[in-house]
Amino acid sequence: MTAAVIDGTKLAERIRSQVAADVAALVGIDPTLALVLATADESAAWYVRAIRAAAAKVGVFTRVSDLGADASGPRIAAELAGLAGDPGVHGVILQMPLPAGVSAEPLVSAIPPGKDVDGANPLSAGRLMAGQRAFPPATAAAVMELLGSHGAVLSGAHAVVVGRSMVVGKPVSQLLLAENATVTVCHSRTRDLPAMTRQADVLVAAIGRPGFIGAAHVKPGAIVIDVGTTPDADGKLVGDVDFAAVRDIAGALTPVPGGVGPVTTALLLRHTVSAATPRAV
Repeated sequence: MTAAVIDGTKLAERIRSQVAADVAALVGIDPTLALVLATADESAAWYVRAIRAAAAKVGVFTRVSDLGADASGPRIAAELAGLAGDPGVHGVILQMPLPAGVSAEPLVSAIPPGKDVDGANPLSAGRLMAGQRAFPPATAAAVMELLGSHGAVLSGAHAVVVGRSMVVGKPVSQLLLAENATVTVCHSRTRDLPAMTRQADVLVAAIGRPGFIGAAHVKPGAIVIDVGTTPDADGKLVGDVDFAAVRDIAGALTPVPGGVGPVTTALLLRHTVSAATPRAV
């Protein structure tokens, strides 16, 4: 058996097409996404460029506030406050990493939940856990979109999430629970990780360790979603899953690149348009 490849690039194209239609249906509103950058990290700059390029294709406007790698916490906070109060801005993202010594928590807390299109504010996380309306982190939402595109039956399924970050592991576990999956969250302290992951009908790998999930971790026929995106020595993105080792065991598998990444970007645009639509959140 060779795993079916769940194509995130094609799914992202379908999402962007619907986003473009939603933009066209808005009357007198220019959906606008603001990106706040305070780093010299090239991967962060690349990500911002990718978002802007994708946004331009669907009619979403973008504003970039590049504050420089030496920006202070108060300077970043002031920028976020201005964007929070600007009625012409519908979505706000604070790009990571931040300058050394600057704490993210008070800054992301300044993004209003209605503009928090990447689910960074703890209020958004709390609403998500309580089953209330909120934008989930786009990467976690992308996992769910990919599972849905494959027709995965989640109700009653055992889903194992490897990773407990606020960006993926914790929010995706909540989204899976909302679909009536039985969810196990594993992490660096989990004993006998392969024994846990081999129970999974759906396995989500989000630990940032290239090629860590191998054949011993995967139940035959499982759906495996690889969230990892670590650059190798040549700059090529490598996932958390050893694709070659797992593809003859899994029933379905996302590639890296071309899996979660493009869907994440497309969903940020969808969230922005949703935020621009009256009574979105």
